[in-house]
Amino acid sequence: MAGDAPFAGETVAVMGLGRAGLPGAQALMRLGARVLAWDDSEPARRQAAEAGVPLADLATADFAAIDALLLSPGIPHRLPAPHLVAARAQAAGTPIVCDADLLFRAVRATGSAARFAGVTGTNGKSTTTALLGHILACAGRPHETGGNLGTPALALKILGSEGVYALEMSSYMLERIARIRFDAAAMLNLSPDHLDRHGDMAGYAAAKRRIFDRQDRACTAVIGIDDAVGRAMADELAAGPAALIRISGSTAVPGGVYVENARLIDARGAFPQRIASLVRHPTLPGSHNAQNAAAAAALALALGIPAEDVAAGIASFPGLPHRQERVGEREGVVFVNDSKATNADAAARALACYPRVFWIAGGRAKEGGIAALAPLFPRIARAFLIGESAPAFAATLAAHGVAHEIALTLDEAVPAAFAAARAEAPSVVLLSPAAASFDQFANFEARGAAFRAAVTRLKPERAA
Repeated sequence: MAGDAPFAGETVAVMGLGRAGLPGAQALMRLGARVLAWDDSEPARRQAAEAGVPLADLATADFAAIDALLLSPGIPHRLPAPHLVAARAQAAGTPIVCDADLLFRAVRATGSAARFAGVTGTNGKSTTTALLGHILACAGRPHETGGNLGTPALALKILGSEGVYALEMSSYMLERIARIRFDAAAMLNLSPDHLDRHGDMAGYAAAKRRIFDRQDRACTAVIGIDDAVGRAMADELAAGPAALIRISGSTAVPGGVYVENARLIDARGAFPQRIASLVRHPTLPGSHNAQNAAAAAALALALGIPAEDVAAGIASFPGLPHRQERVGEREGVVFVNDSKATNADAAARALACYPRVFWIAGGRAKEGGIAALAPLFPRIARAFLIGESAPAFAATLAAHGVAHEIALTLDEAVPAAFAAARAEAPSVVLLSPAAASFDQFANFEARGAAFRAAVTRLKPERAA
């Protein structure tokens, strides 16, 4: 039956057997495909073999006999240079696909009309996706949440026609979609990131804009207008065919969904309606999270979720690990884990939430470093710098007269920050690195876990 095996008779190559690749290969096998899988890492290949996934060196595979290549999002197929396997696939005319596309195809093959909601943007997409999933749960709507966040797309369950998929979509995923149509899609914000992969800001914006491809009159496009690129994209899409909802975390938007004075407002009707309050919301602090709440609310409303369920979901949202996560308090010093802030724009959103902080930053720097954070430097009581970028970050801070020291590792930075912050208690120690984690950690989650562990080792301890 086609619905049970939508990929029967097809050969799919899977390159990269990490967080998304291995579950993707296993799902494709269950869905009827003949799978040929490979990873440049021998331990990853061994793990796949133990899981029963057939291995084949794709550097020598005959791509003329392969129907598609599922390429790990982190492996480039174009810039800065295509991986050998990607280059061979393209030379043979073999499509390079995204797992969200394959999920969409599998769902439709069952006859299900389940709806798809997609979220992208430079910052906030994980929180917005998780919040949307939480709202759907509060509304009792069958749903699956994942993609770039949590469970990879192909590992999600096949839902019936009443279901909704809430998918976080990275630019790496979006540049490879060809079939999926999002019933409701959001682009939150855009600031320079991943420019090596997309060539320049225009290329990055073009990748993000693909989330709106194939939308029609039955669909909704949600766009944050708190930055110039978002405003321009909203103006471009205003003519349709999808319905447009402009959102803001700080400014009234006639006909849109926005937050003003910590109140979430739906102004799409004749009379603006207050949906929810964000006053002192413990897991959605700051204007950036106000925008996230507005986006999740707009998506949910577009999907037909009642306003009271949207309000209940926002009020009860537990937050996400590593996103301004309060992990402990010692002697009046609060420790906040914002390890997910892998670029300056994300760190700016965290720094703006506190009038004075003891800041732990550093890692593998993104283009531009922390120069863009200069307007927020007066909030920094003292900075403690870790990782590869520590000398460069120190130079930027020194040029602006910001007190700082190079600690190199979190094990050194956390006690040093605690000692300094304790003298000014009550105070905040904020890990918001403004840099990638890959110089010292496998990912930002591992960095956040190391921060939490270092805080736990401080004495005396009083749980958050």
